[in-house]
Amino acid sequence: MHITLAPMEGVVDHLMRDMLTQVGGFDLCVTEFVRIVDQLMPKRVFHRICPELNNQGFTPNGVPVKVQLLGQHADWLAENAFRAVELGSHGIDLNFGCPAKTVNKSKGGAILLREPETIYNIVSAVRQAVPKEHTVSAKMRLGFDDTSLAISNAQAIADAGANSLVIHARTKVDGYKPPAYWDWIAKIKQHVDIPIIANGEIWNEQDAVNCQQQSDCENIMLGRGALAMPNLAQVIKNTELAMPWEQVKALLVRYSGYELFGDKGKYYPNRVKQWLGYLSRQYPEAEALFMGIRALKSADEILQQIQS
Repeated sequence: MHITLAPMEGVVDHLMRDMLTQVGGFDLCVTEFVRIVDQLMPKRVFHRICPELNNQGFTPNGVPVKVQLLGQHADWLAENAFRAVELGSHGIDLNFGCPAKTVNKSKGGAILLREPETIYNIVSAVRQAVPKEHTVSAKMRLGFDDTSLAISNAQAIADAGANSLVIHARTKVDGYKPPAYWDWIAKIKQHVDIPIIANGEIWNEQDAVNCQQQSDCENIMLGRGALAMPNLAQVIKNTELAMPWEQVKALLVRYSGYELFGDKGKYYPNRVKQWLGYLSRQYPEAEALFMGIRALKSADEILQQIQS
């Protein structure tokens, strides 16, 4: 089984990738998206989103990282894709799943699921631009308003030369509301001949088993579930027990060190509260800790509460 750590805008940055890959179980990471409009982005933009490029595209623990691009203009996406792999990205991922209104309004992310031909043109241009030794993948939802174009979109991605496809088993309109329709992935899989990775609503080992059975996919991608249970990949892959709360607290302290002494320290209070929100799904102690720090704005005060 191959497990990928999902790209989550504003959540799974290089610090979180470092931490979760150290916990283990992940075989690949995908970055937050680089938004492409009408220019070749400066190299510093790729390094900011993916500092692992300074380490030959690997996390400190040796897990390869793939840069994700988002946009609507095939030629510009192709140029930027070539730059990303030139800088050390382990292939390219294309975002056809982001549900954010601001992204969709500018014709990026999930809105493109209304236009299979545009999706084909984008994937085809990127595949032609990127040397064959680098994989090109895409991530899509089941559709924008409904699932009527799900198979057409997947076929467009496959026919355009993508090496693999991640399917988040919900439409844009579904957002993140349960359930995820894993059986739809199995339907799509019957119509395309590239590897498919299942994604959506995997919170524990049983969810992973159910997802694999219903989607007919061995390989999965974990997002929010990995934030709620930091060793979820190991639980699924190696039947570990869920990480005890004391170990989770130690991770929170380590994460505090990353954030406070890194380049994102000013975001620390919001980031740690956000993570506690995910952790509270699996750990009652996380909810209690969140209630204790939710009004705090000082990083030092928050860290004191975590360590107490």
